[in-house]
Amino acid sequence: MSKNSIQTLDLFAGVGGSSYGALLGGAKVVAAVDLLQLAKKTYLDNFTGVKYYGCKCENLLPKVVQNDVGSIDLLIASPECTSHTPAKGNGERSDYSRMTAFQVVRFARVLKPRWIIVENVLQMRLWERYDEWINKLVALGYKTSEQVLNAAHFGVPQSRKRMFVICDSQMDPPQIKPFSTTTLKSASQIVDTNGTYRYSNLITDKRAKATLERARRAMTSLGDKKAFLLVYYGSDGSGGWQTLDVPLRTVTTLDRFAYVRPGADGKYEMRMLQVPELKKAMGFPEDYKLQHGIRRDKVKLLGNAVCPPVMKAIVETLTSNCDASSV
Repeated sequence: MSKNSIQTLDLFAGVGGSSYGALLGGAKVVAAVDLLQLAKKTYLDNFTGVKYYGCKCENLLPKVVQNDVGSIDLLIASPECTSHTPAKGNGERSDYSRMTAFQVVRFARVLKPRWIIVENVLQMRLWERYDEWINKLVALGYKTSEQVLNAAHFGVPQSRKRMFVICDSQMDPPQIKPFSTTTLKSASQIVDTNGTYRYSNLITDKRAKATLERARRAMTSLGDKKAFLLVYYGSDGSGGWQTLDVPLRTVTTLDRFAYVRPGADGKYEMRMLQVPELKKAMGFPEDYKLQHGIRRDKVKLLGNAVCPPVMKAIVETLTSNCDASSV
């Protein structure tokens, strides 16, 4: 089997970050599953020839996929992470949400792919059923490797650590080597400074006190008249701001980051980072279509996505020695 004929199924496909990465890595994506209609519309804008199932994974029979598209060599999946992530705060966790990971086992049992790649937040390891889930994959004959990868080490201008559980039915999965851990793309590379977007005054009576405190910390640290990024919403354990010469902090499902700069009148002005900038921060190409839903929907879709360059590196590494006898 040639590398570019590795038939791939994407579970919990979202807007297609994993699928796009797998495609760049030489695989052939033949099927995808996701319930969210906005994700479906976006996915189908960017992929042709893929059998798309707009339903919950648990409502789809693996045999149906097999009958529709044939054998599956690579299964990629991003089970729901909401009830694992600290972004949930003190909110109630959903066992149903966390149980979606077992859909990977259900599909693998029937489809018997050579490789499996599962992406999730690091906190998935704290799930009380995590070991049980891993053991079920091992019982199916898979050798597994748990690896934490930072998207910033794969040419993405964002510091985004995610856990990847990599499985191979024939050999121990290799370690995924980063492109670089020292020469990183910075947040400045995603910010549009060409006057495309409108700004508003940073300091106004309507601005939240906590926001202004974060901004003042940045001004005090950087000195006068320096641009910076402000964590506008949500908690942040690093002062609530960052410089532009390092990768952007993790993009979430919230409209989180504001770009702050000194204006022509000497007063600071700000605007939220926009969808094209966040798309670039996730490692999607400029021509990747993201045109359905309102701005908030698009930000959420991006925050839930997998950075394509990371998935590309994993797929390339796993299949680097693929030949007729290895699948």
